[in-house]
Amino acid sequence: MALDPVIKTKSLTRTFGTLTAVESLSLSIGRGEMFGIVGPDGSGKTTTIRMLCGILAPTSGSATVLGFDVVQQADRIKREIGYLSQRFSLYGDLSVDENIEFFAEINGVTDFEKMRNELLDFTRLTPFRERMAEKLSGGMKQKLALACTLIHTPKIIFLDEPTTGVDPVSRRDFWRILQSLLKQGITIIMTTPYLDEAERCTRVAMMDRGALLEMNTPDEVKKRMTGEIIEVVCENVRAAQSLLKRHRKVLEVQAFGDRLNVVLQDPKEIAGIRKALSEGGITVQSWRKVEPSLENVFISLITHSKIEEEMT
Repeated sequence: MALDPVIKTKSLTRTFGTLTAVESLSLSIGRGEMFGIVGPDGSGKTTTIRMLCGILAPTSGSATVLGFDVVQQADRIKREIGYLSQRFSLYGDLSVDENIEFFAEINGVTDFEKMRNELLDFTRLTPFRERMAEKLSGGMKQKLALACTLIHTPKIIFLDEPTTGVDPVSRRDFWRILQSLLKQGITIIMTTPYLDEAERCTRVAMMDRGALLEMNTPDEVKKRMTGEIIEVVCENVRAAQSLLKRHRKVLEVQAFGDRLNVVLQDPKEIAGIRKALSEGGITVQSWRKVEPSLENVFISLITHSKIEEEMT
């Protein structure tokens, strides 16, 4: 990011014994970005976040957050950031108000009442301020956790899969809150397994098995997809996928529930594809050309990465 980077990493690496969790990660995140780190479980997302928060020391490489070194100045970093982890612990026997007060105190915030009221309004939790945290829904707990994370007015917030396990309505509400935070100038770095969420980010970093596969704006990432994508709805998707993988005109086949995304160099080849499926005893119910999604690109990048690894 050319403008005012607040986070920089160079060859950042973390190993656990023989396992390399993050391998030679170099990136730059600009002030005011919503930066998404996406990837499956075990891709290195959480390890990356923990290193940037000064919680976990890198094995090698370097990183700075707001100009502070993550190893030498970890305490300075922790005062300037907010971190909502996957295991963020609210206190079930404390009310909404009391939880925010507790996190204000441990962050050294003494005059917190005005900020607490603003955060309660901001997260729409004011009507529930006396309710015990254990009595809140999953979505409300996440909003309370975010309010606790924001009580000391951090410049950067790190969110580790904040909407996992949250219902769709609460997810939308949570994203509304994040967009409001961006308008206030707060930089947001979040991990997510949801590629549709990553579409909302300023830029995304796609990771797999500790390695960075691609980093750019969502639109630029989608341009990495070669060929034309034809969505095919048919019977017996698994058999259809197996058949089309062997077809010489098919570049790639991706399965999504009851449909396939078939990648062709030329969309005119769809007639041959339908014929091949018909000869294989598979009926095509519908087909249409679709624009590439981040999920298409991510699956393609992972597939090609594994093929290249097997060839070396």
